[in-house]
Amino acid sequence: MAIKLPSSVLFEALRRHDKASTAIVDSASGEIITYASLLQDVSSLKHQLLQELDQDDISGERVAFIVENGYNYVVTLLSILACNAIAVPLALSFPASEHRHVINLSQASILLASDKSLQKAREVIAEGLDVIPGLHSVNEMLSRSRENDIPYPDVLYTADAGIMLFTSGTTAKPKGVMLSDATLSAQAQSLMEAWDYTSSDHLLHVLPLHHIHGIVNAVLTPLLSGSCIEIVYPFDADAVWRRLSVPFLENQDINNDKEKSLSARKMPPITFFTAVPTIWSRMLETYPSLSPEIQAAGKEAISRKHLRLNISGSAALPKPIRDGWTELSGGNVLLERYGMTEVGMALSCGLDDNDRIDGSVGWPLRSVEARLVETNAAGVQQVIEHGEELDVVTGKERQGEIHLRGPTVFDGYWRDPVTTAKEFTQDGWFKTGDIATRRHVNGSGQGTSGSWATGPAYFVQGRQSADIIKTGGEKVSALEIEREILALPEVREVAVLGLPSQMWGQKVVAVVVLSEGTDSKPSWELADLRKSLRNRLVGYKIPQDLVVVQTIKRNAMGKINKKELALAVFGDAEKIRRRSVIVREERKLLRQSVA
Repeated sequence: MAIKLPSSVLFEALRRHDKASTAIVDSASGEIITYASLLQDVSSLKHQLLQELDQDDISGERVAFIVENGYNYVVTLLSILACNAIAVPLALSFPASEHRHVINLSQASILLASDKSLQKAREVIAEGLDVIPGLHSVNEMLSRSRENDIPYPDVLYTADAGIMLFTSGTTAKPKGVMLSDATLSAQAQSLMEAWDYTSSDHLLHVLPLHHIHGIVNAVLTPLLSGSCIEIVYPFDADAVWRRLSVPFLENQDINNDKEKSLSARKMPPITFFTAVPTIWSRMLETYPSLSPEIQAAGKEAISRKHLRLNISGSAALPKPIRDGWTELSGGNVLLERYGMTEVGMALSCGLDDNDRIDGSVGWPLRSVEARLVETNAAGVQQVIEHGEELDVVTGKERQGEIHLRGPTVFDGYWRDPVTTAKEFTQDGWFKTGDIATRRHVNGSGQGTSGSWATGPAYFVQGRQSADIIKTGGEKVSALEIEREILALPEVREVAVLGLPSQMWGQKVVAVVVLSEGTDSKPSWELADLRKSLRNRLVGYKIPQDLVVVQTIKRNAMGKINKKELALAVFGDAEKIRRRSVIVREERKLLRQSVA
């Protein structure tokens, strides 16, 4: 019996890798899996799934699955791709209603679930589905497949598989994004070049696995390059610090039994760590509470000679976090990049320190075409050519929407030709909805990080719909204001919004979570915020209103749905209007009293 695998870039690479080298370390189970065992398990699960379905071929079928982060997740994902099917990952933490939306839209005919998620899967298919998919247990199939003597895969056939991911839903109902095998391969290959993944890398994986960041950046690309992926999930800052420290504890006096146990396992140093800003923030916050032994070992672990690359993405990186990590690590600067579900990673800062620019997402990756398209007051669109980044009349930087084109860009939204047509130009450029500027930065863009990292770098200003605020005739970047507010010691988190205003068109408002200790000072209010920003921002960018909250809701990738936040904090348009009047009257009385 011959087991066939697709002749994709990924599977061909998996067959070439050193069979004895480690592919996956599953911290939850303690399993250490070689590339040979990984490929064997993928083939066996494919065989068992087809047997259970009583089918020879499920090419093109959408196969949804709910499996927690770990080795079984990776095997499940790859086995679906090995079937030439479309993998539709579902988040274990999401409510059943979200899963029903995904299953209905994707038209998934098969639902795979782990033991831990079986009850959730049964709840999903209990009601509200157009067509009920067949439910199958991943653990049972894996158990049965390992009892059989399945030959090592040696036959390849044309690949036509893919992954369907869903947009985060921060601006609209989640849409299905179909990423073909060719698109995924192009995305992974561009990252291999830009970030220099190798078989020597040991990547620490703490991210959700239903997003592009966790799947492409931290699973498919390292597997393509023969790296080792160590999965530690859910994220816990103490656990991550302990894991980072393990290789550097053995020559120290260790009093803690848990740390002794970790040290005894002789785990290798982590060389590659990619995360979101909230994780980097939590790492910095937790460090002072660690034992002296873990602090010393952790600081050694995150130095550049061991952690060769630390990346931040999925949301804007606040400057205090960037600077704090650089200082703690002894100069290991976080690398920022820009991507989204529809395009994978499109732009990135470079490996050279001069190409890791504060506030920038760098340059288009080699296989990516990028441009900025400006829309003037009359609604006319114009491409901002290189060398034309400044307005010749006003001298101000021109802002434009990022458009992307190339093999890493998806073909369209699943079963949604209307939205697809709307989001692509007639000549094939994908309109990202993100606004950016482009500028030369001294010492950067010289090609040191690669020929792709040359010329002016891109600086994202925010989403066209939510982060670009038009106040008093001026375009303001909410992300720029958020970076400055986060630099204030009183503020832990912030979201800057644009609310309707009869006077300004939109007014800039800030929703903040105060730092620990500050929330006990009720006197810190709008006047304090405005005073602190006076020398940091031009007047029209300084918030005109401030609301202090206990928490700001974020999704799994650290992003904020600003429409939902505005509604939750300020209410509907009428409440916003009344609040605007009240604030304006309060300021008028304040000016009169001062006079």
